[in-house]
Amino acid sequence: MTAEPSGVGDGDTRVYAIRFAHREASVRGEHFYGHDPCSESPFPIDYYVWLIVSGERTVLVDAGFTAETARRRGKRDYLQSPMETIAALGSDAGRVSHLILSHLHYDHVGHVADFPSASVVLQESELAFWTSRHAGRGEHARLADPEAIASLARENFTGRVRLVNGEHEVAPGVTVHRVGGHTPGLQVTRVETARGIVVLAADGTHFFENIEQDRPYGVVNHLPSMYEAFDTIRALAGPAGVVVPGHDPRVRERFPAVPGLEGLAVRVV
Repeated sequence: MTAEPSGVGDGDTRVYAIRFAHREASVRGEHFYGHDPCSESPFPIDYYVWLIVSGERTVLVDAGFTAETARRRGKRDYLQSPMETIAALGSDAGRVSHLILSHLHYDHVGHVADFPSASVVLQESELAFWTSRHAGRGEHARLADPEAIASLARENFTGRVRLVNGEHEVAPGVTVHRVGGHTPGLQVTRVETARGIVVLAADGTHFFENIEQDRPYGVVNHLPSMYEAFDTIRALAGPAGVVVPGHDPRVRERFPAVPGLEGLAVRVV
C-alpha cells in the first residue's frame, strides 16, 4: 500500500458523524433482505457523512446529497449542508485533503465539487460498474446520480480521482477496504485513534441491526459478499473497536452530540 501523507492518524484524531438529512416516511421492508414480519412498521433513516480531523488536516468520508436532490426525490428532510456543519466544527471544506467515497449511490456523491482541494479515493471496481452497460438498469438506475458519476469519470483524467483496488492506506492511520455486497466496489474506512479503532462502515451496514443480527440490507448486489462484508467489518474493528453504520438514527443515541450541533453532529471518538 502507498501512503499519501496528510497528518491524519496521530494521537489527537477525532471522528465525527455528520447528519445532513432525514427520511421519516420509511418502513422496515425497505431495509432488510427477504421477508420481515414487521415490514410495514415505520423505520426512519438518517443520512450522514463522516469527518476525520487531526490537527489542521481533515479527511471526509462521503459527500452526501444536495438540497436540490432532496426536493427532487421527495420525502427527505434536508437539515443542513455538510459544509456548514464542517465549518461549525472548526474546519473548512477547502482544507479537506482526501474525500473517500464509499460507493456511488446518489446519497453519497452529491457534494464532491464542494471539496475542491480533496483527492477522491474510490475503488476501481465501483467506477467500472457505474460506467458499464448494467448501471442504467432497474434498481441501479434509481439509486444513481448520472451527473455525479460522469463528473468523476472526467476527473479521473485530471488526476483528482485515486482509483484503488482492495485495501489502501489513504493517510497514516486511515485505510479503506473493499467489501462489496451492497454495490460491487463498496469500501469501508478504518481509523486508528488514541481511543481505539473506528470502522466507518457506510453502507457496509446501514443499521446496527444489520450487522448485530446478521441481517443483510434490502438492496443487494451480491448476497454472499454482503455477509462477508459483515465479517470483514467485525474483523477490522476487533473486539474493542467501534462500528458506525451508514444510516441509523441510533447513531445519535450511542454517541454524544457535539454541543451546539445537537441533531447534526456526534463525536464518535
